Amino acid sequence: MNRPLRHIAVFCGVLVLALLARATWIQFVQADELANDTHNRRVKIEAFSYPRGNIIVGGKPITGSVATSGDFKYKRTYKDGAMYAPVTGFASQAMGTSFLEGIYSKVLSGKDDRLAFNRAQDILTGKKPRGGDVVTTIDPKAQKAAYKGLTDLNAKGAVVALDPRDGRVLALASTPSYDPSVFAGLSNAESRKFKALDTDKSKPLSNRALRETYAPGSTFKILTAAAALESGAVSDINAPSGAPAPYQLPQSSTKIGNDVPGAPCDKASLKTGMQWSCNNVFLDAALKVGKDKMRATAEKFGFNANVYDEDLGDLLASKSLYPEKLDKPQTALTGMGQGSLTSTPMQMAMVVAGLANDGKVMMPHLVDELRGPDLSTIEKIEPKMKSQAVSSGTAKQVQEMMEYTVNEGTASKAKIDGVTVGGKTGTAQHGANVNDERPYAWFVSYAKQSDGSSPVAVAVFVDPKDMDIPRSEIAGGKLGGPIAKSVMEAVLNK
Repeated sequence: MNRPLRHIAVFCGVLVLALLARATWIQFVQADELANDTHNRRVKIEAFSYPRGNIIVGGKPITGSVATSGDFKYKRTYKDGAMYAPVTGFASQAMGTSFLEGIYSKVLSGKDDRLAFNRAQDILTGKKPRGGDVVTTIDPKAQKAAYKGLTDLNAKGAVVALDPRDGRVLALASTPSYDPSVFAGLSNAESRKFKALDTDKSKPLSNRALRETYAPGSTFKILTAAAALESGAVSDINAPSGAPAPYQLPQSSTKIGNDVPGAPCDKASLKTGMQWSCNNVFLDAALKVGKDKMRATAEKFGFNANVYDEDLGDLLASKSLYPEKLDKPQTALTGMGQGSLTSTPMQMAMVVAGLANDGKVMMPHLVDELRGPDLSTIEKIEPKMKSQAVSSGTAKQVQEMMEYTVNEGTASKAKIDGVTVGGKTGTAQHGANVNDERPYAWFVSYAKQSDGSSPVAVAVFVDPKDMDIPRSEIAGGKLGGPIAKSVMEAVLNK
């Protein structure tokens, strides 16, 4: 072979090697990146070429797939879509996925590595592939009670119900909501519906239970009480506090009054202060505890966690904030759930659940099990403890006060015949000048069984901004109490 031919042969060999190297690089190194590229239409076509696995509630699917025309052969359907949207999120041919539909997309689409054997079987048998299922912890009756309670009020709001014993999420409702079915496809009409939802000032696409934070108001007093008892700042829940009413903030001329006319708040004990939601008692308690111990206790219940934290399992929750830099007046205000303190409804559900569980805070989780298309279990979600936030003795004293508040105080709307219930109301001022906006209404509660354990704890949040009721009627007990009661009854009566 002469020299020119040898050069050509070597050159061709180099080209072949380069081609092989590039093909290997694309297939093994860039495969995932290319597969997940939003512009890769072939991947999308393949993803919608067969039915997606389902999200299960109460043993029944609340999602499905329906055949369509065009390149994308199947699109997502939802049963009671608006009620379950905060749980499922959406799976749209045009808009992608969110929440459980997104978090567990690989299982639902059948692309999870743990389903490789199922995919191989489908290829060998010629069966159409199918995704796995996500089995949730949601109690359908509790979810219905939560959603109905909010929609009957025609309110913006959220409800979270937890099983304090293991952290299972029993209800997760947010209103106003949306039906993910209406924009599951590719049509122009569906795109317009999504755009209308996305630009709606009432924010129906927002998950208020997890993604938005608010001043928790007087519901935070249960945590203040726990911090005061745990730190030793208060040793006897029946002893007079010495806190005058109205209460003058330190380093300030501002005096804080109380909301219940005629309530015996002046120098009241912690128990009486809880019964009548006396601001002066809890302002004074927070000052005695101090900002550092208040913050440390709040963090044990979950405050100041990252936006995505494994402590919240499969829940993508926004950070609830107990600030680090507080002066004495600001520290006092956190004692009654005001100032720069903010919380998601999920966070307040964790607080009340932890106290109902004798101080033990369990990590909330929304998924019970992941299973393959053959119904075999590929992962079982086991309960995990987040922290022993306060001692059992402290928690039991807070329970005593909360139960007294239901039986003899401001939380009576949650009373259930024959059942031990603990509760706390909350009305939170907010706005640039605190009272600019109509206040938020909150309610937190738990119910006990005969053995003393609690199978359900609830946090209800209502934003009455657009409700046609006078400001004087806005109160956590009036608006949130009946919702919390109906959710607890749904769980107890199942």
